Amino acid sequence: MKVLITGGTGFLGQRLALTLQALGDSVTILGRNQAVGRHLAAQGLRFVAADLRDAAAITAACQGQDCVFHCGALSAPWGHFRDFYATNVLGTRHVVQGCLAQRVSRLVHVSTSAVYFTYADQIQIAEAWPWPKPVGPYAKTKQWAEQEIQAGYQQGLSVITLRPRGIFGPGDTAILPRLLRASERTGIPLIRQGRAVIDMTYLDNVVYALQCCQQAPDSLSGRVYNISNGEPMSLIDLLERLAQHLDITLRFKPLAFPVAYGLATALEATATLLSQPEPILTRYTVGLLTFSQTLDIQAATTDLGYQPQVTMDQGLAQFAQGRTYQRESKLICI
Repeated sequence: MKVLITGGTGFLGQRLALTLQALGDSVTILGRNQAVGRHLAAQGLRFVAADLRDAAAITAACQGQDCVFHCGALSAPWGHFRDFYATNVLGTRHVVQGCLAQRVSRLVHVSTSAVYFTYADQIQIAEAWPWPKPVGPYAKTKQWAEQEIQAGYQQGLSVITLRPRGIFGPGDTAILPRLLRASERTGIPLIRQGRAVIDMTYLDNVVYALQCCQQAPDSLSGRVYNISNGEPMSLIDLLERLAQHLDITLRFKPLAFPVAYGLATALEATATLLSQPEPILTRYTVGLLTFSQTLDIQAATTDLGYQPQVTMDQGLAQFAQGRTYQRESKLICI
């Protein structure tokens, strides 16, 4: 099968590309990181250097493809709304239009559990859970991106959407590395004694879920599925297990939620006023560390046949090994 992966030079896209290649698919990766693109091209993948904002380039890349995996997105807790909109909304629109124009058989879209997020505990969220007012530009534009996907479905495009929660693994530069950097600098903010229940997903489990979508019958077109490891645990338990695998001692900074939220608000205001980069603490990050959010993955299990292939402990061990490899070799860790 011929497949195209947007965001193919990113964390998830790289792993998906190499997995599908090993299974015999002809894989084209589309992305902006030319160094990673060349590295993957040397391994036999076809690399297209393109931006999701370039509609013509996206349509051209879709030509002749049987399946398109839309993994590309601007994913960050901080940034200008215009950049999130251009990449996540308009970029998704371009992918949908390209698939329709080139008669692609299946589009698999990677959304996020951030579409559900609000400043409150949320346990066993099902796919039909009403969306709250979005917290930040990332969540808002990913909600709108799903609307673009559904518009494509209404026009006859076969599409399935996944909402994974907290992807982590070797090569991760977001969730766990941010917590480790916080430990090294000022201490990890520990709010409500770290009792928030965290639901995460190991990288290879997301890749497996994407394969399930690739192979799913057309009767599931238009559906949306939650994906996680199905092993919710408290934040403090997660951090203690991570420290054990890394053989380190983590530093914590106990904070009350109002204090942490107020501090993050002030830091954001200062960064906005002075046009500074992402502050060390954002309101969204405070929310993630404070409130529980777990997903109901029964629909994916029943419809797609999804079952996590790697446990949380196995995944944390792989992350720790990958982090050691990165430090020692200074090479790209995939």
